[in-house]
Amino acid sequence: MRKLLWASALACGLALGGAGADARTVRWAASGDPNTLDPHSQNVGTVTMVLQQIYDPLISRSQELGLAPGLATRWEQQEPNRWRFWLRDGVKFHEGEAFTADDVVFSVTRALAPTSNFGIFVDTVERAVQVEPLVVDIITKIPDPILPNKIASVFMMSRSWSEKHNAARPQNTRQREEMHTVRNTNGTGAFRLTARESDVRTVMARNNDWWGWREEASREANVTEIIFRPIASDATRIAALLSGEVDFVLDPPLQDLNRLRQAQNIRVLEGPEVRTIFLAMDVYRDELLYSDVKGRNPMKDLRVRQALYHAIDIQAIHRTTMRGQSVVTGTFFPPQVNGYVKEEDVRLAYDPARARALLTEAGFPNGFEITLDCPNNRYINDEQICQAIVAMWARIGIRAKLNAMPLAPFFAKIQRDDTSIYLLGWGVPTLDALYSFQSLVATRNGAQGDGIWNYGRYSNPRLDALIDRMKTQSGAERDAAIREALRLYREDVPHIPLHHQMIPWAMRSNLTIPHMANNQPYFRWARMN
Repeated sequence: MRKLLWASALACGLALGGAGADARTVRWAASGDPNTLDPHSQNVGTVTMVLQQIYDPLISRSQELGLAPGLATRWEQQEPNRWRFWLRDGVKFHEGEAFTADDVVFSVTRALAPTSNFGIFVDTVERAVQVEPLVVDIITKIPDPILPNKIASVFMMSRSWSEKHNAARPQNTRQREEMHTVRNTNGTGAFRLTARESDVRTVMARNNDWWGWREEASREANVTEIIFRPIASDATRIAALLSGEVDFVLDPPLQDLNRLRQAQNIRVLEGPEVRTIFLAMDVYRDELLYSDVKGRNPMKDLRVRQALYHAIDIQAIHRTTMRGQSVVTGTFFPPQVNGYVKEEDVRLAYDPARARALLTEAGFPNGFEITLDCPNNRYINDEQICQAIVAMWARIGIRAKLNAMPLAPFFAKIQRDDTSIYLLGWGVPTLDALYSFQSLVATRNGAQGDGIWNYGRYSNPRLDALIDRMKTQSGAERDAAIREALRLYREDVPHIPLHHQMIPWAMRSNLTIPHMANNQPYFRWARMN
């Protein structure tokens, strides 16, 4: 049945992409499927990888991840709390509406809504105001020196289309809400959605009216259609690539890389990703979920957090589980991010004896039981990493049950705070330290963006004060705040950092596409020969 669906999808996709010698279809596969197509609902890489083909932000990213004109041709901080954006003329949404400043006001306001997972990008925004039909001001509550870095991650939507389809606010994925935007799109981007079947296929056709085809980076691009197919099985994904059934695999399994490098008509691109893999713990509840410890939460004790950290042989994970394709770290963002300090990138040593001693000091000489929640189709070898950690913890008396699951139920679970310890990967689209600090360790206080992904509900007033300084300060003062925050992060162990991902891509040799450190394939720069 699956094969028949795929054959039917391929035939339909080719028809949609247009016939003739100029048609260039890329058949793309990855392990996970987007759980929504709403542009402001889920700030997750598997969603963004599809949406960035369809929607545009005001400010784009270059192939080097620098800031570049998008739907705004230029921008300027006119006052400490006011940024002005001059919009591109003549842009139309896929369904024909003209793009104007009113759509920017609507999109920024929508990203601020309680059901949005993009609040981290507009956390300092008070409001957006139309100045002229193609000029808009974004007014912030406080001076925000990195607003352009943030706004580069906010997609622009059509106000009229959204309101017509009762989608003036983002989908609430926590309540599994069904909305028009879950399966339908209307962007201004390089490709338009033509078919969507969850967990089966997503088909996108070239938007010949896209403004960007005139830009130098896209002039040689010739892809007319993208057919995305989620394939959960590693073996099936690679077999499809080798047989020619698919052209591009975003996440080839590490154990197959040598075989792919030696295969005819296959290329492997490799490089570091701006993403860090770590463990986060519930340090909030008085009694830990999914544990045999009653009336107490062991994770609140620094000694327990340190013990779990000391028990992990990260070099074994790097060498065996990751096959050398990782960068071991003691912090939670990589060197490409503004604010990284090498001296604070120091791990607690692998020391099982010290781990057992710390557990005894904390009152757990025989260890305890716990459940580790882990995705099994989001990060490179995510389930295998968790399996290795469970085995390492067993040596110090921590009886961890592994609860591995696909991406969609995993995110839904942790977003309900229904977890005691979990594995997460974190990218940094703003390429600035504030994004990680504010999202992952700031106290969840109801402020826009603060602690938006802090599902362990860690809280440290000293770190909060430093994060507040990062939001408004610049220069040496801001650098000093980031450095001090990194020191506190290292000492207080709110997370157990593991490694930064190295990302391989595998593709047919006739496909050319720039390898991106944010692990996002931009088919507007791709060429099929």
